[in-house]
Amino acid sequence: MRRLHNRLAVRRQDRANLLNAFRRSFRDTAETVIAAVLIFVALQATTQSFEIDGRSMLPTLEDQQRLLVNRFVYSRSPVSLMGDDGYLFHGPQRGDVIVFQPPTNSTTDFVKRVIGVPGDTVDIRGGDVFVNGELTAFADDVTDARRFFEFPIEIPADEYFVMGDNRRASNDSRNWGYVHAEDIVGRAWFLYWPLNAFTVFG
Repeated sequence: MRRLHNRLAVRRQDRANLLNAFRRSFRDTAETVIAAVLIFVALQATTQSFEIDGRSMLPTLEDQQRLLVNRFVYSRSPVSLMGDDGYLFHGPQRGDVIVFQPPTNSTTDFVKRVIGVPGDTVDIRGGDVFVNGELTAFADDVTDARRFFEFPIEIPADEYFVMGDNRRASNDSRNWGYVHAEDIVGRAWFLYWPLNAFTVFG
């Protein structure tokens, strides 16, 4: 009788141990799934994939390469953590590669480089680009002024002057004017495809 009681007790303990192991495994799996879902949601909310279309950003970006765009870095806010009015952190900076909705009839976002920010004076003369009197050197070494602006220009508040790095083949601010702050999707974070071209942007 005592042996039977002992065997029953052992079986109950085995079942309890198995149940506890199952609970631990379920809890670990659930925590992993929840963490993965939260990371996925956070990435969806703060990043965006973008495919390069065309040659306007050569040699920095090539046709059909893919970027991950940081949509969070330029978050608009009445309270600033970095002292840049209107932005939670900071607004676009000179030299940033940005993705934006162009002020044209295009339904496709554009990718260009920020040349001038609000308050800057931009001048194009002799094939060179000057910002606040200083010569810039972003990629292409020959830049034509085109006809939208009469240079030099002073960039208004909440507007940005952008150009492609391949300036001779770029449809940009020289053609259609400024990019408004509200139309900026985000900053290029890193180039992830193809893998052999992987690049992180500052």
